[in-house]
This record gives sequence, C-alpha cells and structure tokens, in this order.
Amino acid sequence: MTSATTPVNPATPTGSTPTLPRVSIQGAVKKFGDTTVLDGIDLQVKAGEVAVLIGPSGAGKSTLLRCINGLERLTAGSVDIDGVRLEYRESSLNRMREHVGMVFQSFNLFPHLTALENITMAQISVSKRSKVEARDRAATLLARVGLADKAGSYPSALSGGQQQRVAIARALAMTPKLMLFDEPTSALDPELVGEVLQVMRELADEGMTMVVVTHEMRFARQVADHVVLLADGGIVEEGPPEKVLDAPESARARTFLNQIADD
Repeated sequence: MTSATTPVNPATPTGSTPTLPRVSIQGAVKKFGDTTVLDGIDLQVKAGEVAVLIGPSGAGKSTLLRCINGLERLTAGSVDIDGVRLEYRESSLNRMREHVGMVFQSFNLFPHLTALENITMAQISVSKRSKVEARDRAATLLARVGLADKAGSYPSALSGGQQQRVAIARALAMTPKLMLFDEPTSALDPELVGEVLQVMRELADEGMTMVVVTHEMRFARQVADHVVLLADGGIVEEGPPEKVLDAPESARARTFLNQIADD
C-alpha cells in the first residue's frame, strides 16, 4: 500500500548531480578467531533502495548488517555511509548511529517503559529533543505504525507483532536515512508476520533506504530493488529479484532457492 505521506528519502531531482551510494561496502572481511564469516564483500546500496539479503543460515547476513552500523568491527575492508567512512571511535559511531536505525529479531523494548516512553527516551537522551517534542513525535509514529491506542501499554501487554512495530517506530524516531532490519519477523507467530511486513512495505513506498535480512521470499520478490544472496562468506548472486529469485545463474543459488521452495 502506497502511503500518501511525504517521502522519507525523496529521489534526486532530474538534472541534479548524482549522489553517492547511501551504503558502500568494499572488501569487507570479518573473522571470528580462525573462522572467516565474510570474505571480501563488495556491495553498494543506493539512496531510496531496498536491498534484501538472503542465504542459508551461517552465511554472514546478520554479521554484515551488524558491520554496517559498527556493532561488529570489520577485520579488513571498509563501510561508507553517504561517503563518510565508518570509524570505530565511540564519537564517530554515535554520530553515525543517529542516522542509521536498526531493528533486531528480538524486540529489545524496555519492559518497565510504556510504548510511548520506549520511543521517547532516545530522542531526549541522544537527539536532545525536548520532552514535549519527543512525546509528540512518539505519538505520531505510534499512529504511523497503527498503534495509537497502545501509547500507555507496557511491552508485556503487547503481542509480538505490536512490540516489533513499536521497535520500528523507536528506530524511526531518530529520523534515520538508513534502516537495517535483521530478520524482523523471525520471532513472530505466522499470523503476526504480515502486520510488520506491511509497515516495512509502506516505508519502502515512502523511499526509505533499507537493508533487510529476511527469509520472507514473498517480501523480497514484491518490495526489494536489489536482492543479494550470500553463501560461503561471499556474494553468490545479486541483482533485481526477478533475476536472482527466478533465473539464478549459479548452481549454489539454485540449490538454496530449491531448498527454500521445498520447506
């Protein structure tokens, strides 16, 4: 469903100077001890693009996502956000994370805070917004994800799908230019998956740049601009969904997609 709201990341106007990729990953290597999880990844994500990372368990999808926002430190290689190199000093990471939202498998809400308070807290402590401004934005975002009536509810009173929508609203409260989603529906009962994916579809329609790790192939097919299949530490296939999902070139990709279809 296309939202009527103003695009989050409007496309560059016709005739203007082309912008840098929102995300540029070059030669990314990540090792845990003697185990190489990422082995020379090169990837670019344009502003306004939805990139979906798929692949078998252990392929490094979540690790790559965590490297983009500095939760994991690359062993070698680099990550640039809008042309700015990710550095591992605390001050640099904090500045970058003001513009990069992340939604995890687990909802990570503070159990002692209401939905509204969960969305408000970081705005006050990190973005230095006033309490009034932060609460107004939190209320607007709760309405945005269909939870206006749950502002005073604690996480224990919310379903998993509702908690994940609050987590998305909390990430959006920081006005990010990039959203990272790490299997955001994997902890949900099947009947709750759709409500979270609908919010993500609407964000995509509004032009939010997104990198999404997911096993939801229908979402990848319908929403992704760019599908990246990771396996064995590298990128096996990448391109538009109709190419990667419907006409994969490599035997490794065909094997993985056949396994998904058989599940």
